[in-house]
Amino acid sequence: MKRKIYYLAISVATGITFAFTPNASANEVSGGVSAGAASARGSDQPAQLFGDGGIFAQITNIMLFVIGAISVIMIIIGGLRYILSGGDSANVSAAKNTILYAIVGVIVALLAFAAVRFITGAFTEGGSFTGGSGGGGATNF
Repeated sequence: MKRKIYYLAISVATGITFAFTPNASANEVSGGVSAGAASARGSDQPAQLFGDGGIFAQITNIMLFVIGAISVIMIIIGGLRYILSGGDSANVSAAKNTILYAIVGVIVALLAFAAVRFITGAFTEGGSFTGGSGGGGATNF
């Protein structure tokens, strides 16, 4: 019985709140989802998540820069190890592996960057990608 009274009180309070709130009619929705998302965004938050100026593009650019810098450093370290190996086959092999794995890391980072750009491009307004085994044309979303 106590629970029913509690639920009734919440229902009445909610109804009163909607009755006295301006423009809170259930049938009146203006702006849609994008207007709601824009109103929920704070003043210090970015307006665009996807696209060239979006936060995802900035994060992937920073991560690609860091991975590129680390890879260049590892290639230099591998080169120094190769030079300083003194002909020892184990050290030469370790140096070659360091250089090889650094280059593979750069290739994987570039492929990941391309994949992220491809996926986020599909979410932007007017974003397009080429694809499909069909006509070979661009498909717009």
